[in-house]
Amino acid sequence: MIKRDFDYPYILKYGKVVGIDEVGRGALAGPVVAAAVLLKNWVDGVNDSKKISREKRENLFEKLLLNAQIAFGMATPTEVDIHNVIGATKLAMERAYKALGIKSFVIVDGLEIGLDFFHECIVKGDGKSPSIAAASIAAKVFRDEIMRKVSNHFKPYGFSHNMGYGTLEHIQALEKNGPTLFHRLTYKPVRNVLNEKILKEWLSSEMISPHRLKSETLQLFFN
Repeated sequence: MIKRDFDYPYILKYGKVVGIDEVGRGALAGPVVAAAVLLKNWVDGVNDSKKISREKRENLFEKLLLNAQIAFGMATPTEVDIHNVIGATKLAMERAYKALGIKSFVIVDGLEIGLDFFHECIVKGDGKSPSIAAASIAAKVFRDEIMRKVSNHFKPYGFSHNMGYGTLEHIQALEKNGPTLFHRLTYKPVRNVLNEKILKEWLSSEMISPHRLKSETLQLFFN
């Protein structure tokens, strides 16, 4: 449950506090997106983005734009394949903090992952802290919009409504059409429909970075 006064001890100690959260770690396609939020005023209804509807999230995001400073950071599917999803999450969070441009103590949702700024990680923080909950809403709205915009380029996969997650429709589309470079090639449902021919075609046409193929998960196709 979000507690209005959860962030107060951090504000009293450090002067201000930034909340950071991410979305998209479990998706089969698309970026990992993190938001960094300096919440200036309380916004009624702020909660863990997973617990509220799309309409409410988008309405709250509009209110947050008027009551907070917000910045975003992303890690691409290529970076997920190269660095694994934890490394990609770290990149996205550090980029969001840097983009915010505010030196502040940071509270971050989740377990410790070695972020390079002054922070504390709070397990299930998006259900406790207003600042982290606001970041979860901002990151979710931002990433969903990306997935809806790119969906026209990847019509069979249903990104406009599954947001890249592994729904039955998405898995069936992968099995029928194969993967795209917007997918995370190291994730098992995507890897299951990969083959050496596809990878070599992408490589020969310079559509894929050789560095991306150095992932141990993808190297098995060349052994």
